[in-house]
Amino acid sequence: MIPRSIAIPILRVSQSLDLPPILTYSDTVLYNWHIHPVPDVPADHKNRGLPTPENIRTNTMFTNTVDEEEFYLCSSRIELKGVEALELMRMMMDDIFVGDTSAIHRISDYLRRMTTVIKDLQILLLQVKKFCRPDLYYNVVRPWLRGEDSDRGKRKWIYEGVDEDPKSHHPTELSGPSAGQSTLIHVLDIHLGVDHQTSATSQIPSFMDRMKIYMPRSHRSLLNHLIANPRPLRGFVLASQDEEIKQAYNQAVLALKEFRDAHMIITALYVIGPARRAVRASLQREKEEIGPDVSTKDPATDDILNDSTLKGTGGTYLVKFLKDTRLRTKAAIIEKV
Repeated sequence: MIPRSIAIPILRVSQSLDLPPILTYSDTVLYNWHIHPVPDVPADHKNRGLPTPENIRTNTMFTNTVDEEEFYLCSSRIELKGVEALELMRMMMDDIFVGDTSAIHRISDYLRRMTTVIKDLQILLLQVKKFCRPDLYYNVVRPWLRGEDSDRGKRKWIYEGVDEDPKSHHPTELSGPSAGQSTLIHVLDIHLGVDHQTSATSQIPSFMDRMKIYMPRSHRSLLNHLIANPRPLRGFVLASQDEEIKQAYNQAVLALKEFRDAHMIITALYVIGPARRAVRASLQREKEEIGPDVSTKDPATDDILNDSTLKGTGGTYLVKFLKDTRLRTKAAIIEKV
């Protein structure tokens, strides 16, 4: 139950911002940092006063642990590095409209540079292991990030007083913050031609489409602009019949696929492993309390141990979703004819 004194204001503010009334990725990452000056940086240094992976810190946390801060900062550093990818995309889009032989060579070079940036994103992702402990994250931090649809008890969130307020309505989107809400990752997919639609005829929006609802309005506008691009990169590469640009494109797609491989590693380390350990510890306690001869078999427990019903904070079945996105990314690679 969300008390009326909180429910009405957050519903009204969220309606004004065109966002669901729940914690989002933009709350925990995009708008949740400040610059903490790094000692010994010269006053005339080019990055003086600008955010860098070394000088950003988190503003607000639930637990005030280094682990929680590092979890948020890992994504913040990825977003910061992603600015380089956005600039490369802009230059590629300009050259696609030129479309001559020189433009093809320039785009090939931009794609090679983008491959390097995506590989740097993968390195930044894996660096979360340095200061964020998996079991502490899973048991202490992650419960704060769960939305309604990832609650194992299937408990509903009730916003008290919503029926009394003519300006408010019952929210239907209540997933917790997820990396799927990162506009950067969506932009990379769109630019490289990765298709995450479940099927061409499906009336149900894909998880990636649903996560757009949780993005800031201006970010959604950018994605819509990119989707409407009349000359997408992948089509241009196919039409060029140029081996250099095709190879550069495939390398960028492969780097994005490897980034998702790294995401699977992090998921196994921070969610699947701790979830299994938590279940086994619970079963052990039950055996100690009830006795070893009493069966505590539970289908839901089996599902967790087999990873089949583990949900991410965004409400999707985690393992299946990550495997699907990895396969769809790999499917964007242009095969040799």
